[in-house]
Amino acid sequence: MMQAILRTAFPLPAGRSRPFTWPWQDRAERFSTLRALVFALLLAPAAWVAGEALLGQLGPEPWKAALKEIGLWTIRLLLLTLAVTPIGRILAEPRLLALRRLCGLTVLAYAGLHLGLYAGYENFSLGKIASEIALRIYLTIGFVALLGLAALGWTSTDGWIRALGPRWKRLHALIFPIAALGVLHFYMQSKSVVWEAVLAGGLLAWLLLWRALPRPWQSRIPALLALAPLTALAAAGLEYAWYALATKLPAERILLANLDIAFGLRPAVWAGIAALAVPAAALLWRWRPGRRVPARA
Repeated sequence: MMQAILRTAFPLPAGRSRPFTWPWQDRAERFSTLRALVFALLLAPAAWVAGEALLGQLGPEPWKAALKEIGLWTIRLLLLTLAVTPIGRILAEPRLLALRRLCGLTVLAYAGLHLGLYAGYENFSLGKIASEIALRIYLTIGFVALLGLAALGWTSTDGWIRALGPRWKRLHALIFPIAALGVLHFYMQSKSVVWEAVLAGGLLAWLLLWRALPRPWQSRIPALLALAPLTALAAAGLEYAWYALATKLPAERILLANLDIAFGLRPAVWAGIAALAVPAAALLWRWRPGRRVPARA
């Protein structure tokens, strides 16, 4: 059904076929060690959950446990996919940029699996599943995000890039509002325990802040360092807004708790630390032994 909808909305360009390559192959259809390793790592969480299910280690409600775990990995891998472009540019590694489509399609597969596990949790009762998605706002948000990922996945091929031209980038820029919907879905699922949701929101904020930088600044260490406190503030602001608007917990006290490390670091602080790791990694990469320094003209 989904494929039929997408074929109607995004028919293949006439006379242009989509070449098929395996995930571990490069564009020349040769085996790529890097792509094979990345693909294996991307599949590892799903394989782990499948193994736990086969061994009966998912507790009394295995469908619910698997649903939650795959949902967590969907948002994690989505943020990782969005980070491929900035990390590839900052490290000046085009091989990383070539992994974007592989990562993006894997995220779509995880999102589809997440929906499939929800269907299993509801005993594959299609009527109930449809009514729940229509009536529960957090499920509606998640389903809209899935439809968006499916549309972007369908139009991710070279044929669509050629056919859409400049419009392709505008279409695929929708990945950021889709990611925002995913993070909101994460918050709503987490309810009052939003530690990882706050961290996810902070990481998404870093990605948006990085893209807001002028292109020449996006690889400069001072600019990357400046993003760290902004990322922490954005994560703290999202945490405050969530507790103030969606719960009855004292949002002000929770916000101030970000400054108190007596009980450990808050997720907003960890978001700032993750942002600091980017310029640190960039410095280590640039100073690595054997690095070739471009000759000056």
